[in-house]
Amino acid sequence: MTTELSAAERRQAMTQAIQLETGIDEPMIDQLVRGFYARVRDDDLIGPIFEARITDWEPHLQRMCAFWSSVALMSGRYHGQPMQKHLPLPVDGGHFDRWLALFEATARELCPPKAAVHFIERAHRIAESLELGIAGAHGVMLAKGERFQLAGA
Repeated sequence: MTTELSAAERRQAMTQAIQLETGIDEPMIDQLVRGFYARVRDDDLIGPIFEARITDWEPHLQRMCAFWSSVALMSGRYHGQPMQKHLPLPVDGGHFDRWLALFEATARELCPPKAAVHFIERAHRIAESLELGIAGAHGVMLAKGERFQLAGA
């Protein structure tokens, strides 16, 4: 007799395996997200972009906790379209570099090394994907390693 796991059971097994390997759990994600966005809000380059669009931070932080839970733990908690949210933003490669620098510093400060590496690897993929999408929305097709720069920047 073979027993097949349901999709929910497979997802739960993947989440548990990641947690065992990295030590990542929901409280760590919450701490990372809140620490990161505290830095973002104080940042001269990307802080104003967020402040101009987010008036109530708690719902955004909760959404980002669900997003990072889905990204880091494969939890399936996030249901949204991050690309659509980012396409209208006035950001380019320099903004993504700053976002990554803040994220990496926060992850390395707040998380154990294996967890930090896990988060940072995914952050780099996310930043690259969003930058490619935003460039494409501006009619720019980036070659491998090429960066998007806003006109006039």
